[in-house]
Amino acid sequence: MALATSVGDQSNVRIVNFVYDEEKKCVYFSTFKGNEKIEEIDENSKVSFTTVPDNGTEHVRVHFGKVQKSNFTIYDVAEAFSKKIPGYDENIKQAGDLLDLYEISFDKAIVILGMGNRETIKV
Repeated sequence: MALATSVGDQSNVRIVNFVYDEEKKCVYFSTFKGNEKIEEIDENSKVSFTTVPDNGTEHVRVHFGKVQKSNFTIYDVAEAFSKKIPGYDENIKQAGDLLDLYEISFDKAIVILGMGNRETIKV
């Protein structure tokens, strides 16, 4: 997904791997400890994101998300990441101790399934 942060009226967008937890209704992503995006999140926890379509135009957008460091670790959600992204388990084995897990909560999302097929859903 493309994750957008903003600090001091300066926006920043980057691509991050993620999983959605249907039960907890949040998005998890991991990042290396102490990197630039963590500094930005610490200053402003409001984020927006959009998924990046694999094929076609289907994607999800969230305008008003709130991000925080998770109480879980990458190891707690490793199975979900590995199921979604084949081979990701190797990344976790090699760098898991260097990663922090973050979660994004949000109340609604815009789901776009194609031209003229857009719906806002409450989470």
